Amino acid sequence: MLLSSLLRETAHLKTVHFKDVEVTGVSIDSKHVLQGDLFVCFAGGEHDGHEFAGEALAAGASALVAERELPFPVPQVIVEDGRAASAAFSAAFYGHPEKRLKIIGVTGTNGKTTTAHMLASIFAAAGKICGNIGTLGIRYANREVAPELTTPDPCFLYKIFADMVACGVEYAVMEVSAHALHFGKVDGIPFEAGIFTNLTEDHLDFFGTMENYAAAKEKLFAPGRCRFAVLNYDDEEGRKLGRAADNAFSYALENPADVFAVDICDELDGCSYVINLFDELYDIRLRLTGLHNVYNSMAAAACAKLLGVSTPAVAAGLRALPRVRGRLEHVARCGGADIFVDFAHTPDGLEKSLTALRRHCTGRLICVFGCGGNRDALKRPIMGEVAARRADFTVLTSDNPRYEDPFDIILEIEKGVRPVSDNYVIVVDRESAIEYAVDMLREGDVLLVAGKGGENYQEIMGVKHIYSDVAAIRGILEGLAAGTGGEHGG
Repeated sequence: MLLSSLLRETAHLKTVHFKDVEVTGVSIDSKHVLQGDLFVCFAGGEHDGHEFAGEALAAGASALVAERELPFPVPQVIVEDGRAASAAFSAAFYGHPEKRLKIIGVTGTNGKTTTAHMLASIFAAAGKICGNIGTLGIRYANREVAPELTTPDPCFLYKIFADMVACGVEYAVMEVSAHALHFGKVDGIPFEAGIFTNLTEDHLDFFGTMENYAAAKEKLFAPGRCRFAVLNYDDEEGRKLGRAADNAFSYALENPADVFAVDICDELDGCSYVINLFDELYDIRLRLTGLHNVYNSMAAAACAKLLGVSTPAVAAGLRALPRVRGRLEHVARCGGADIFVDFAHTPDGLEKSLTALRRHCTGRLICVFGCGGNRDALKRPIMGEVAARRADFTVLTSDNPRYEDPFDIILEIEKGVRPVSDNYVIVVDRESAIEYAVDMLREGDVLLVAGKGGENYQEIMGVKHIYSDVAAIRGILEGLAAGTGGEHGG
Protein backbone atom coordinates (compact mmCIF):
# COMPACT_ATOMS: atom_id res chain seq x y z
CA MET A 1 0.00 0.00 0.00
CA LEU A 2 1.29 3.47 -0.86
CA LEU A 3 1.89 5.92 1.97
CA SER A 4 -0.37 8.43 0.23
CA SER A 5 -3.26 5.97 0.43
CA LEU A 6 -2.77 5.62 4.18
CA LEU A 7 -2.61 9.38 4.63
CA ARG A 8 -5.97 9.82 2.93
CA GLU A 9 -7.56 7.70 5.66
CA THR A 10 -5.74 8.96 8.75
CA ALA A 11 -5.52 12.25 10.61
CA HIS A 12 -2.12 13.90 10.77
CA LEU A 13 -0.61 17.35 11.27
CA LYS A 14 1.86 17.47 8.41
CA THR A 15 4.40 15.48 6.41
CA VAL A 16 8.16 15.96 6.20
CA HIS A 17 10.50 14.75 3.42
CA PHE A 18 7.43 13.28 1.78
CA LYS A 19 7.93 10.57 -0.80
CA ASP A 20 5.19 8.15 -1.81
CA VAL A 21 6.87 4.97 -0.61
CA GLU A 22 5.39 1.51 -0.45
CA VAL A 23 4.28 0.50 3.05
CA THR A 24 4.26 -3.24 3.70
CA GLY A 25 3.32 -3.24 7.38
CA VAL A 26 2.97 -1.20 10.56
CA SER A 27 5.23 -1.59 13.59
CA ILE A 28 5.82 0.03 16.97
CA ASP A 29 8.75 -2.19 18.01
CA SER A 30 12.10 -1.52 16.33
CA LYS A 31 13.21 -5.06 17.11
CA HIS A 32 10.40 -6.48 14.99
CA VAL A 33 10.53 -4.10 12.03
CA LEU A 34 10.42 -5.74 8.60
CA GLN A 35 11.45 -4.31 5.22
CA GLY A 36 8.99 -1.62 4.13
CA ASP A 37 7.27 -1.19 7.52
CA LEU A 38 5.83 2.10 8.69
CA PHE A 39 7.41 2.68 12.12
CA VAL A 40 5.20 4.54 14.59
CA CYS A 41 6.91 6.44 17.42
CA PHE A 42 5.47 7.40 20.78
CA ALA A 43 6.59 7.65 24.39
CA GLY A 44 5.82 4.50 26.37
CA GLY A 45 5.94 3.74 30.07
CA GLU A 46 9.68 2.97 30.06
CA HIS A 47 10.93 3.95 26.60
CA ASP A 48 10.36 6.63 23.99
CA GLY A 49 9.88 5.11 20.55
CA HIS A 50 11.38 8.20 18.92
CA GLU A 51 14.77 7.11 20.29
CA PHE A 52 14.57 3.88 18.29
CA ALA A 53 13.64 5.41 14.94
CA GLY A 54 17.19 5.06 13.64
CA GLU A 55 17.24 1.38 14.60
CA ALA A 56 13.91 0.88 12.81
CA LEU A 57 15.19 2.57 9.65
CA ALA A 58 18.31 0.42 9.71
CA ALA A 59 16.07 -2.63 9.89
CA GLY A 60 14.21 -1.53 6.75
CA ALA A 61 11.42 0.82 7.78
CA SER A 62 10.28 2.87 4.77
CA ALA A 63 8.75 5.81 6.68
CA LEU A 64 8.10 7.15 10.16
CA VAL A 65 5.05 8.34 12.06
CA ALA A 66 6.18 10.59 14.90
CA GLU A 67 5.03 13.27 17.32
CA ARG A 68 7.93 15.52 16.32
CA GLU A 69 10.25 15.87 13.34
CA LEU A 70 13.24 13.56 13.58
CA PRO A 71 16.72 14.09 12.05
CA PHE A 72 16.38 11.53 9.27
CA PRO A 73 15.94 12.28 5.53
CA VAL A 74 13.02 9.86 5.15
CA PRO A 75 9.26 10.35 4.79
CA GLN A 76 7.81 11.38 8.15
CA VAL A 77 4.18 11.82 9.15
CA ILE A 78 3.81 14.15 12.13
CA VAL A 79 0.84 13.39 14.39
CA GLU A 80 -0.45 14.73 17.67
CA ASP A 81 -0.63 11.34 19.40
CA GLY A 82 1.60 8.54 18.16
CA ARG A 83 -0.11 5.89 20.26
CA ALA A 84 -3.52 6.74 18.78
CA ALA A 85 -1.92 6.92 15.32
CA SER A 86 -0.63 3.34 15.66
CA ALA A 87 -4.23 2.13 15.88
CA ALA A 88 -5.50 4.40 13.10
CA PHE A 89 -2.71 3.51 10.63
CA SER A 90 -3.01 -0.22 11.47
CA ALA A 91 -6.76 -0.19 10.88
CA ALA A 92 -6.31 1.59 7.56
CA PHE A 93 -3.42 -0.60 6.40
CA TYR A 94 -5.38 -3.82 7.00
CA GLY A 95 -8.51 -2.48 5.30
CA HIS A 96 -10.56 -1.88 8.45
CA PRO A 97 -11.25 -5.53 9.34
CA GLU A 98 -12.86 -4.37 12.60
CA LYS A 99 -15.84 -3.23 10.53
CA ARG A 100 -16.34 -6.73 9.10
CA LEU A 101 -16.37 -8.55 12.42
CA LYS A 102 -18.85 -8.57 15.26
CA ILE A 103 -16.53 -7.81 18.16
CA ILE A 104 -17.42 -8.39 21.80
CA GLY A 105 -15.23 -6.89 24.52
CA VAL A 106 -15.05 -8.39 28.01
CA THR A 107 -13.60 -6.26 30.80
CA GLY A 108 -13.42 -6.52 34.60
CA THR A 109 -10.89 -7.44 37.26
CA ASN A 110 -11.74 -11.14 37.36
CA GLY A 111 -13.64 -13.52 35.10
CA LYS A 112 -12.66 -12.08 31.71
CA THR A 113 -11.00 -15.23 30.39
CA THR A 114 -13.67 -17.66 31.52
CA THR A 115 -16.53 -15.44 30.31
CA ALA A 116 -14.86 -15.00 26.91
CA HIS A 117 -14.35 -18.76 26.54
CA MET A 118 -17.96 -19.41 27.55
CA LEU A 119 -19.18 -16.96 24.94
CA ALA A 120 -16.98 -18.49 22.24
CA SER A 121 -18.35 -21.93 23.11
CA ILE A 122 -21.91 -20.62 22.83
CA PHE A 123 -21.23 -19.14 19.40
CA ALA A 124 -19.75 -22.47 18.29
CA ALA A 125 -22.86 -24.29 19.52
CA ALA A 126 -24.95 -21.83 17.51
CA GLY A 127 -22.97 -22.63 14.36
CA LYS A 128 -21.08 -19.36 14.29
CA ILE A 129 -17.38 -19.06 13.43
CA CYS A 130 -15.72 -17.34 16.36
CA GLY A 131 -12.26 -16.13 17.32
CA ASN A 132 -10.98 -15.57 20.85
CA ILE A 133 -8.31 -13.09 21.98
CA GLY A 134 -7.10 -12.96 25.56
CA THR A 135 -4.82 -14.00 28.39
CA LEU A 136 -4.57 -17.62 27.21
CA GLY A 137 -3.64 -16.57 23.69
CA ILE A 138 -5.46 -16.17 20.38
CA ARG A 139 -7.55 -18.93 18.81
CA TYR A 140 -9.52 -18.97 15.57
CA ALA A 141 -9.96 -21.18 12.51
CA ASN A 142 -7.79 -23.98 13.94
CA ARG A 143 -5.01 -21.47 14.56
CA GLU A 144 -3.44 -20.73 17.92
CA VAL A 145 -1.11 -17.88 18.85
CA ALA A 146 0.79 -18.06 22.15
CA PRO A 147 -0.25 -15.50 24.77
CA GLU A 148 1.69 -12.30 25.37
CA LEU A 149 -0.60 -9.45 26.39
CA THR A 150 -4.26 -9.78 27.43
CA THR A 151 -5.10 -7.21 24.75
CA PRO A 152 -2.53 -7.08 21.91
CA ASP A 153 -1.05 -3.82 20.66
CA PRO A 154 -2.99 -2.35 17.71
CA CYS A 155 -0.43 -3.28 15.03
CA PHE A 156 -0.78 -6.96 15.89
CA LEU A 157 -4.45 -6.78 16.84
CA TYR A 158 -5.55 -5.45 13.44
CA LYS A 159 -3.35 -8.00 11.67
CA ILE A 160 -5.19 -10.71 13.61
CA PHE A 161 -8.55 -9.14 12.79
CA ALA A 162 -7.64 -9.12 9.10
CA ASP A 163 -6.64 -12.77 9.17
CA MET A 164 -9.84 -13.63 11.04
CA VAL A 165 -11.85 -12.00 8.27
CA ALA A 166 -9.86 -13.92 5.64
CA CYS A 167 -10.61 -17.15 7.52
CA GLY A 168 -14.35 -16.49 7.59
CA VAL A 169 -14.61 -15.58 11.27
CA GLU A 170 -17.88 -13.82 12.13
CA TYR A 171 -17.50 -13.07 15.84
CA ALA A 172 -14.38 -12.02 17.74
CA VAL A 173 -14.54 -12.22 21.52
CA MET A 174 -11.70 -10.33 23.16
CA GLU A 175 -10.61 -9.61 26.70
CA VAL A 176 -10.07 -5.88 27.14
CA SER A 177 -7.73 -4.94 29.97
CA ALA A 178 -7.81 -1.67 31.88
CA HIS A 179 -4.34 -0.89 30.56
CA ALA A 180 -5.53 -1.38 26.98
CA LEU A 181 -8.42 1.00 27.57
CA HIS A 182 -6.20 3.55 29.29
CA PHE A 183 -3.72 3.55 26.40
CA GLY A 184 -6.44 3.63 23.74
CA LYS A 185 -5.50 0.28 22.19
CA VAL A 186 -9.12 -0.42 21.26
CA ASP A 187 -10.10 3.11 20.29
CA GLY A 188 -11.96 3.08 16.99
CA ILE A 189 -13.21 -0.49 17.36
CA PRO A 190 -17.02 -0.71 17.05
CA PHE A 191 -18.01 -3.20 19.74
CA GLU A 192 -21.15 -5.18 19.12
CA ALA A 193 -21.33 -5.70 22.88
CA GLY A 194 -19.31 -4.97 26.00
CA ILE A 195 -19.40 -7.17 29.09
CA PHE A 196 -18.46 -5.95 32.56
CA THR A 197 -17.70 -8.69 35.11
CA ASN A 198 -16.62 -6.89 38.30
CA LEU A 199 -14.25 -4.33 39.79
CA THR A 200 -12.00 -5.23 42.71
CA GLU A 201 -8.53 -4.12 43.78
CA ASP A 202 -5.78 -4.69 41.23
CA HIS A 203 -3.18 -2.73 39.25
CA LEU A 204 -3.01 0.12 41.77
CA ASP A 205 0.73 0.26 41.14
CA PHE A 206 -0.20 1.75 37.77
CA PHE A 207 -3.56 3.47 38.32
CA GLY A 208 -2.88 4.75 41.84
CA THR A 209 -6.52 4.76 42.98
CA MET A 210 -9.59 2.61 42.47
CA GLU A 211 -11.26 5.66 40.93
CA ASN A 212 -8.63 5.83 38.19
CA TYR A 213 -8.83 2.07 37.67
CA ALA A 214 -12.62 2.25 37.36
CA ALA A 215 -12.37 5.19 34.97
CA ALA A 216 -10.24 3.07 32.62
CA LYS A 217 -12.81 0.27 32.61
CA GLU A 218 -15.61 2.75 32.01
CA LYS A 219 -14.07 3.78 28.68
CA LEU A 220 -15.38 0.59 27.09
CA PHE A 221 -18.93 1.74 27.84
CA ALA A 222 -18.61 5.36 26.76
CA PRO A 223 -21.43 6.61 24.51
CA GLY A 224 -21.21 5.10 21.05
CA ARG A 225 -18.63 2.41 21.95
CA CYS A 226 -20.94 -0.60 22.39
CA ARG A 227 -24.22 -1.55 20.80
CA PHE A 228 -25.11 -3.43 24.00
CA ALA A 229 -23.67 -3.24 27.52
CA VAL A 230 -23.99 -6.38 29.67
CA LEU A 231 -23.34 -5.45 33.29
CA ASN A 232 -22.99 -7.21 36.64
CA TYR A 233 -25.58 -5.48 38.85
CA ASP A 234 -24.24 -7.18 41.99
CA ASP A 235 -21.17 -4.99 41.55
CA GLU A 236 -21.39 -1.32 42.52
CA GLU A 237 -19.41 -0.28 39.43
CA GLY A 238 -21.76 -2.31 37.23
CA ARG A 239 -24.77 -0.47 38.61
CA LYS A 240 -22.98 2.84 38.09
CA LEU A 241 -22.33 1.95 34.46
CA GLY A 242 -25.98 0.97 34.08
CA ARG A 243 -27.18 4.34 35.30
CA ALA A 244 -25.08 6.11 32.68
CA ALA A 245 -25.96 3.89 29.69
CA ASP A 246 -29.14 3.74 27.67
CA ASN A 247 -28.33 0.33 26.15
CA ALA A 248 -27.55 -1.52 29.38
CA PHE A 249 -28.71 -5.03 30.27
CA SER A 250 -28.04 -6.57 33.65
CA TYR A 251 -27.30 -9.91 35.30
CA ALA A 252 -27.20 -10.57 39.04
CA LEU A 253 -28.08 -12.93 41.86
CA GLU A 254 -28.63 -10.44 44.69
CA ASN A 255 -30.22 -7.49 42.88
CA PRO A 256 -33.07 -7.16 40.36
CA ALA A 257 -31.73 -7.88 36.88
CA ASP A 258 -32.67 -8.88 33.34
CA VAL A 259 -30.86 -12.19 33.77
CA PHE A 260 -30.60 -14.19 37.00
CA ALA A 261 -30.29 -17.75 38.30
CA VAL A 262 -32.27 -19.88 40.75
CA ASP A 263 -31.96 -23.42 42.13
CA ILE A 264 -28.16 -23.30 42.01
CA CYS A 265 -26.43 -26.61 42.70
CA ASP A 266 -22.64 -26.33 43.04
CA GLU A 267 -20.62 -29.57 42.94
CA LEU A 268 -16.93 -30.32 42.58
CA ASP A 269 -17.35 -31.46 38.97
CA GLY A 270 -19.48 -28.48 37.96
CA CYS A 271 -22.69 -26.69 38.76
CA SER A 272 -26.25 -26.43 37.50
CA TYR A 273 -29.00 -23.87 37.81
CA VAL A 274 -32.14 -22.54 36.17
CA ILE A 275 -31.50 -19.34 34.27
CA ASN A 276 -34.07 -16.62 33.77
CA LEU A 277 -32.81 -15.23 30.49
CA PHE A 278 -34.91 -12.18 29.71
CA ASP A 279 -37.97 -13.99 31.13
CA GLU A 280 -37.18 -17.29 29.41
CA LEU A 281 -36.42 -20.16 31.82
CA TYR A 282 -33.91 -22.87 30.94
CA ASP A 283 -31.76 -25.48 32.70
CA ILE A 284 -28.03 -24.72 32.61
CA ARG A 285 -25.22 -27.16 33.32
CA LEU A 286 -21.54 -26.15 33.64
CA ARG A 287 -18.42 -28.26 33.97
CA LEU A 288 -16.91 -25.50 36.12
CA THR A 289 -17.45 -25.18 39.83
CA GLY A 290 -17.98 -22.06 41.93
CA LEU A 291 -20.58 -19.34 42.25
CA HIS A 292 -18.31 -16.95 40.36
CA ASN A 293 -18.73 -19.18 37.30
CA VAL A 294 -22.49 -18.85 37.59
CA TYR A 295 -21.92 -15.10 37.22
CA ASN A 296 -19.55 -15.62 34.28
CA SER A 297 -22.03 -17.89 32.52
CA MET A 298 -24.93 -15.47 33.06
CA ALA A 299 -22.85 -12.71 31.47
CA ALA A 300 -22.04 -14.89 28.46
CA ALA A 301 -25.64 -16.07 28.16
CA ALA A 302 -27.05 -12.54 28.31
CA CYS A 303 -24.63 -11.28 25.66
CA ALA A 304 -25.27 -14.20 23.31
CA LYS A 305 -29.04 -13.84 23.64
CA LEU A 306 -28.84 -10.12 22.83
CA LEU A 307 -26.87 -11.02 19.71
CA GLY A 308 -29.58 -13.39 18.51
CA VAL A 309 -28.45 -16.81 19.79
CA SER A 310 -31.28 -19.10 20.86
CA THR A 311 -31.57 -20.16 24.49
CA PRO A 312 -31.08 -23.88 23.67
CA ALA A 313 -27.83 -22.98 21.87
CA VAL A 314 -26.75 -20.89 24.86
CA ALA A 315 -27.31 -23.88 27.16
CA ALA A 316 -25.57 -26.27 24.75
CA GLY A 317 -22.53 -23.99 24.48
CA LEU A 318 -22.18 -23.62 28.24
CA ARG A 319 -22.58 -27.37 28.73
CA ALA A 320 -19.96 -28.13 26.06
CA LEU A 321 -17.21 -25.94 27.50
CA PRO A 322 -14.55 -28.01 29.27
CA ARG A 323 -12.69 -26.54 32.21
CA VAL A 324 -10.81 -23.42 31.14
CA ARG A 325 -7.06 -23.89 31.45
CA GLY A 326 -5.74 -22.51 34.71
CA ARG A 327 -9.14 -21.28 35.89
CA LEU A 328 -10.03 -23.37 38.96
CA GLU A 329 -8.77 -26.32 36.96
CA HIS A 330 -8.88 -29.74 38.59
CA VAL A 331 -5.41 -31.11 37.92
CA ALA A 332 -5.13 -34.30 39.93
CA ARG A 333 -6.43 -36.54 42.68
CA CYS A 334 -3.86 -37.73 45.18
CA GLY A 335 -4.70 -40.27 47.89
CA GLY A 336 -8.28 -39.05 48.16
CA ALA A 337 -7.32 -35.37 48.01
CA ASP A 338 -8.06 -33.01 45.11
CA ILE A 339 -5.59 -30.53 43.61
CA PHE A 340 -6.65 -27.40 41.73
CA VAL A 341 -4.74 -24.70 39.86
CA ASP A 342 -6.19 -21.22 39.51
CA PHE A 343 -5.13 -17.84 38.10
CA ALA A 344 -6.46 -16.03 41.20
CA HIS A 345 -4.00 -13.18 41.69
CA THR A 346 -6.19 -10.58 43.39
CA PRO A 347 -7.75 -10.58 46.88
CA ASP A 348 -11.24 -11.00 45.43
CA GLY A 349 -10.18 -13.75 43.03
CA LEU A 350 -8.38 -15.70 45.75
CA GLU A 351 -11.33 -15.38 48.12
CA LYS A 352 -13.81 -16.58 45.51
CA SER A 353 -11.70 -19.59 44.58
CA LEU A 354 -11.07 -20.63 48.19
CA THR A 355 -14.75 -20.12 49.03
CA ALA A 356 -15.79 -22.25 46.06
CA LEU A 357 -13.46 -25.10 47.07
CA ARG A 358 -14.39 -24.91 50.76
CA ARG A 359 -17.89 -26.15 49.90
CA HIS A 360 -16.41 -29.42 48.63
CA CYS A 361 -13.69 -29.90 51.21
CA THR A 362 -14.30 -32.56 53.88
CA GLY A 363 -10.74 -32.30 55.19
CA ARG A 364 -8.33 -29.37 55.17
CA LEU A 365 -8.21 -26.61 52.59
CA ILE A 366 -4.56 -25.89 51.76
CA CYS A 367 -3.40 -22.93 49.66
CA VAL A 368 -0.09 -22.28 47.89
CA PHE A 369 0.33 -18.79 46.47
CA GLY A 370 2.61 -15.77 46.05
CA CYS A 371 2.36 -12.31 44.50
CA GLY A 372 4.03 -10.88 41.43
CA GLY A 373 6.96 -8.50 41.70
CA ASN A 374 6.93 -4.91 40.41
CA ARG A 375 3.16 -4.87 40.57
CA ASP A 376 0.53 -3.64 43.02
CA ALA A 377 2.24 -4.17 46.39
CA LEU A 378 -0.77 -2.96 48.38
CA LYS A 379 -2.67 -6.17 47.69
CA ARG A 380 0.03 -8.45 49.12
CA PRO A 381 -0.95 -8.33 52.82
CA ILE A 382 -4.63 -8.31 51.82
CA MET A 383 -4.19 -11.55 49.92
CA GLY A 384 -2.27 -12.94 52.87
CA GLU A 385 -5.20 -12.17 55.14
CA VAL A 386 -7.65 -13.75 52.69
CA ALA A 387 -5.62 -16.96 52.59
CA ALA A 388 -5.27 -17.03 56.37
CA ARG A 389 -9.03 -16.62 56.84
CA ARG A 390 -10.22 -18.95 54.10
CA ALA A 391 -7.62 -21.74 54.10
CA ASP A 392 -6.67 -24.09 56.91
CA PHE A 393 -2.99 -23.96 55.96
CA THR A 394 -1.06 -21.67 53.62
CA VAL A 395 2.29 -22.12 51.89
CA LEU A 396 3.70 -18.71 50.93
CA THR A 397 5.96 -18.84 47.90
CA SER A 398 7.23 -17.02 44.84
CA ASP A 399 5.09 -16.09 41.83
CA ASN A 400 6.69 -13.96 39.08
CA PRO A 401 9.16 -11.97 41.20
CA ARG A 402 10.41 -10.05 38.16
CA TYR A 403 13.03 -7.59 39.48
CA GLU A 404 12.15 -7.92 43.17
CA ASP A 405 13.59 -10.29 45.77
CA PRO A 406 10.94 -13.03 46.12
CA PHE A 407 11.59 -13.31 49.86
CA ASP A 408 10.85 -9.60 50.32
CA ILE A 409 7.52 -10.05 48.52
CA ILE A 410 6.65 -13.01 50.75
CA LEU A 411 7.42 -10.98 53.88
CA GLU A 412 4.87 -8.39 52.72
CA ILE A 413 2.27 -11.11 52.20
CA GLU A 414 3.09 -12.50 55.64
CA LYS A 415 2.08 -9.19 57.25
CA GLY A 416 -1.51 -10.09 56.42
CA VAL A 417 -1.23 -13.73 57.43
CA ARG A 418 0.46 -13.47 60.84
CA PRO A 419 -2.29 -11.55 62.72
CA VAL A 420 -4.89 -14.09 61.61
CA SER A 421 -3.23 -17.50 61.68
CA ASP A 422 -0.09 -19.39 62.65
CA ASN A 423 -0.89 -22.16 60.17
CA TYR A 424 1.50 -21.23 57.41
CA VAL A 425 5.01 -21.81 56.18
CA ILE A 426 7.36 -20.00 53.78
CA VAL A 427 8.94 -21.98 50.95
CA VAL A 428 10.48 -19.56 48.46
CA ASP A 429 10.99 -21.95 45.52
CA ARG A 430 7.57 -22.46 43.95
CA GLU A 431 7.94 -26.07 42.89
CA SER A 432 9.32 -26.97 46.33
CA ALA A 433 6.36 -25.16 47.91
CA ILE A 434 3.93 -27.25 45.87
CA GLU A 435 5.81 -30.41 46.83
CA TYR A 436 5.59 -29.40 50.50
CA ALA A 437 1.82 -28.97 50.20
CA VAL A 438 1.35 -32.23 48.30
CA ASP A 439 3.25 -34.10 51.02
CA MET A 440 0.72 -32.75 53.54
CA LEU A 441 -2.34 -34.07 51.73
CA ARG A 442 -4.66 -36.59 53.30
CA GLU A 443 -8.00 -37.99 52.20
CA GLY A 444 -10.66 -35.29 51.95
CA ASP A 445 -8.17 -32.44 51.65
CA VAL A 446 -8.24 -29.89 48.82
CA LEU A 447 -5.13 -28.08 47.60
CA LEU A 448 -5.34 -24.82 45.67
CA VAL A 449 -2.22 -23.62 43.85
CA ALA A 450 -3.05 -20.02 42.98
CA GLY A 451 -1.65 -17.07 41.10
CA LYS A 452 -0.23 -18.38 37.84
CA GLY A 453 -3.02 -20.51 36.43
CA GLY A 454 -2.23 -21.52 32.86
CA GLU A 455 1.02 -19.55 32.59
CA ASN A 456 3.92 -21.57 31.21
CA TYR A 457 6.73 -19.42 32.57
CA GLN A 458 8.11 -17.81 35.71
CA GLU A 459 9.63 -14.35 35.22
CA ILE A 460 12.80 -13.73 37.24
CA MET A 461 15.09 -10.73 36.65
CA GLY A 462 13.65 -10.09 33.20
CA VAL A 463 13.99 -13.70 32.05
CA LYS A 464 10.96 -15.92 31.47
CA HIS A 465 11.95 -19.39 32.61
CA ILE A 466 9.90 -22.36 31.42
CA TYR A 467 7.61 -23.29 34.29
CA SER A 468 4.04 -24.56 34.76
CA ASP A 469 2.13 -25.23 37.98
CA VAL A 470 0.27 -28.06 36.26
CA ALA A 471 3.49 -29.66 35.01
CA ALA A 472 5.09 -29.24 38.43
CA ILE A 473 2.16 -30.94 40.17
CA ARG A 474 2.08 -33.83 37.74
CA GLY A 475 5.84 -34.27 37.98
CA ILE A 476 5.64 -34.39 41.78
CA LEU A 477 2.83 -36.92 41.67
CA GLU A 478 4.66 -39.08 39.14
CA GLY A 479 7.63 -39.12 41.47
CA LEU A 480 5.44 -40.13 44.38
CA ALA A 481 3.75 -42.84 42.35
CA ALA A 482 7.10 -44.23 41.21
CA GLY A 483 8.30 -44.31 44.81
CA THR A 484 5.21 -45.66 46.53
CA GLY A 485 3.07 -47.26 43.85
CA GLY A 486 0.21 -45.12 45.12
CA GLU A 487 -2.87 -44.06 43.16
CA HIS A 488 -2.42 -40.72 41.45
CA GLY A 489 -4.05 -39.32 38.35
CA GLY A 490 -5.03 -36.20 36.51
